[in-house]
Amino acid sequence: MHYFNGTGWLAMFTGTETMMARTVDVDAWDTATGVALVVDPQRGTRRPVTDYPDFSHLEQADQVVAAIPGGGWRAHWKDEGPENGPLTEQVLAWLVTSKGRTTPITVDKHGHVDDADSADRLLPPEEE
Repeated sequence: MHYFNGTGWLAMFTGTETMMARTVDVDAWDTATGVALVVDPQRGTRRPVTDYPDFSHLEQADQVVAAIPGGGWRAHWKDEGPENGPLTEQVLAWLVTSKGRTTPITVDKHGHVDDADSADRLLPPEEE
């Protein structure tokens, strides 16, 4: 699974006695110090990651720069369907990252959307 966000960075926290380990999107950068900022939902503001005692490190995330239609492509899994049988889902869109990587995004029969990176293969559009 891939993590996508606007800045292309994630802040990793190890957790404390009262808080679980977590991954938080870097929301912005402090222009004066260059420190990564994350949203503090309890305070309703951005805070520097260095304000948190359990801050561990930053990791790169995929920064989406474009989305293009699925174009009739399908994702296929050998054993993800009913009774561990085959499953094929329509590619709804392709996400394009700042590094030029594409990720197929599928939609299932219930309308749930997810990335299809784990698909066994991608099937091209059927010829008419």
